Amino acid sequence: MRLHRSAVRLARVFAVALTLAALPATAHARQAAPPTIDWMSRLAPGALPTTVERPFGTLREQAAMQQAWLKQRLDTFLPALMRKYGIDLWVVPMREYNEDPVFGAIVAPETFAARRRTIYVFFDRCAAAGTAPAPSCVERIALGGTSQGGVFDARTSAKAVANAVGGRQAELWGDEQWQMLVQVVEERKPKVIGIDRSRIFAFTDGLSSGELEGMSEALGAAWTAKFRNAEGLPLDLIASRLPAEEAFYEKMNALVWQLSQTMFSEKVIVPGTTRTSDLVWWWRQRVNDLGMGTWFQPSINVQRQGAKELGDDPVIQPGDVLHSDLGITVARLNTDTQHLAYVLKPGETDAPAGLKRALANANAMQDISLEEIRPGRSGNEALASVLSRMKAKGITGTMYTHPIGLHGHGSGPLVGLWDYQDGVPGRGDAKVIPSMWFSIELQATTPVPEWGGQPVQMAQEEDMIIDGAGKTRWAHRRQDALFLVRPAR
Repeated sequence: MRLHRSAVRLARVFAVALTLAALPATAHARQAAPPTIDWMSRLAPGALPTTVERPFGTLREQAAMQQAWLKQRLDTFLPALMRKYGIDLWVVPMREYNEDPVFGAIVAPETFAARRRTIYVFFDRCAAAGTAPAPSCVERIALGGTSQGGVFDARTSAKAVANAVGGRQAELWGDEQWQMLVQVVEERKPKVIGIDRSRIFAFTDGLSSGELEGMSEALGAAWTAKFRNAEGLPLDLIASRLPAEEAFYEKMNALVWQLSQTMFSEKVIVPGTTRTSDLVWWWRQRVNDLGMGTWFQPSINVQRQGAKELGDDPVIQPGDVLHSDLGITVARLNTDTQHLAYVLKPGETDAPAGLKRALANANAMQDISLEEIRPGRSGNEALASVLSRMKAKGITGTMYTHPIGLHGHGSGPLVGLWDYQDGVPGRGDAKVIPSMWFSIELQATTPVPEWGGQPVQMAQEEDMIIDGAGKTRWAHRRQDALFLVRPAR
């Protein structure tokens, strides 16, 4: 009897335990069920095409193009930059998933992360003789990892490995890498060793404390005394772009314009039905379907006559001024664009004249910026000139322009921040150089008579190219007319 009662009690305990175990799982399952959002029903019919399009070719074709760019960039820009900044030997150590920001500028398109530890070494063997910099002057060595498609001399380990995978030679690893670096340095006897350490730019501060400690311990006091912050060398190398990249970038910007004009039209928007979030996700989906990426979440904003607060996700209505902030990423290059549109009211065929004048003020700022951002000037000097000329024209606005290229907010001088209109210490002191790109980002605020004098902000952003000769041009064009969203048919 005692055994029977124990068995019954045990059975009850198991039953309760099973019930309790099931309850959280059931509750969790209910909670985890994603909400049904039929957002596409709020778009115009056919807003998202179903056919496969590859405007920039296959990934394999893009990789071949990027590989050619890599070799040409290192041959074209690196020798002169090492000489410009007086660095004989530049050493860039990094570990997997803690890559130096310069990583994307010096590795092949098939390489996504450092290999265990990778130490890239660049040596200017012509510096001592004072001969003119040339591609043959710079020795490129990889202590760990691969040759990156043949652009580095990749060193391997002398370690013997039993049953080597695929018959491969052992990889450099650990202390052996540091000792190989010591050998490389002692053979070349540089006067200056550049390292990526900075208190100003993230792009030039890629040397981690652990790697600095390991490298310093291996090299010893005599060589570490020759360390110099590379500062401008990685900053300018990341920023420098080839003519072939310029041509590709122009195509990227042309596609951004095409997509932007489609988004801000009756092909996508149904006034009175479509929400701003629907356009955000239309952009994300459309860009993804075209085989591209984006480096930030796009945004859509609305200005409306007489309205101060419209909420986080307003329904787009006739009479609204729409603003977008959009970007795409292709072949490691990034765009950044802000466009404006007006939703026509019934009976209207164009935007009110006051809105057009407001856009013209922003256009004037763009024209000034294109003239004032030029090689040899610092970002702060360009900012001061733009704001001075803007004031002389009676324009109220803000300038917050940044470099762009391998990074969305790219390497190089800032030309203002929205909350630093008197200059940006440090990051605004860097110089504009040839072969650099910028996103001209700004806003002009203008009272609009048709809106009862309500101030309307025209925020614009277009990518600008500075070519190798220092001449400036738009990567595509600037927007000098509001896109018009017509009533649904």
